[in-house]
Amino acid sequence: MKDLFTIGETAALFKINIRTLRYYDKIGLLTPEKVDPDTGYRYYSTKQFERLNTILYLKALKMPLDKISFFFKCKEISVMEDLLNEQKNSIHNMICELQKAEKKIDSRISQLKYALESPINNIEVKNFPDRYAIYLKKDMPVSDDLEYPIRELESSCPSIPGIFLGKVGVRVSMENLLKRDFGSFSGIFITAETGEDINCSTVIPGGLYVIMRFTGTHSLSGVYYSKMLEYIEENSLSVAGDSIEITLIDSGITNDTDSYVTELQIPVKK
Repeated sequence: MKDLFTIGETAALFKINIRTLRYYDKIGLLTPEKVDPDTGYRYYSTKQFERLNTILYLKALKMPLDKISFFFKCKEISVMEDLLNEQKNSIHNMICELQKAEKKIDSRISQLKYALESPINNIEVKNFPDRYAIYLKKDMPVSDDLEYPIRELESSCPSIPGIFLGKVGVRVSMENLLKRDFGSFSGIFITAETGEDINCSTVIPGGLYVIMRFTGTHSLSGVYYSKMLEYIEENSLSVAGDSIEITLIDSGITNDTDSYVTELQIPVKK
């Protein structure tokens, strides 16, 4: 039986790249049985196949190379058991994070579908439950660039996750609504998605809302607010609080400003 195998033969037998074996040699994880002093060619013996097989098995379990190296330095049953349990916990945490990411993707897909399929320029009356959001009270002129206020909002709440992807919205105060003054916002918020553990959230009160979606930039919102307020008066309703202006499609998704979709919500009472 053949005693020594070239690096190419070993790589082919284990279906790995030659560069991988060279790297394992470099970090001391798997050194060749023999290195030809004249050519520098590496040769591996069958005794090393078991070690390489163990390395590849642990790698398939997503175990880092430094922990695999630690195991071989000790090579005790208890060490392997501890490393496997530790890796199991690590994988469990990874699965939880991936499930959160999947929920965020589902939420964003639903949001896009809602924005694309819901009627535009159509006034509706809708009942909302209480909603949770991170809110920053801040007077701002109406602007299509909300990036800096969003960063301020995130800085005000250290517990916001790094990939917090709730809906971004602004508010127009009830006072300004009643005066038909739509030139400034009274605050900015990001809605907290289901399952987000945010300890500095506030409640957007549930209840009856008159809503309307429109395409274009925030600068156009005044026209639609006026139509909604007329509808409120005509239907014997009254404004019950600050409006909510939620961005459904914006520059983060498209460069076409005509494709932006914003939903206006005004709380009302009978």
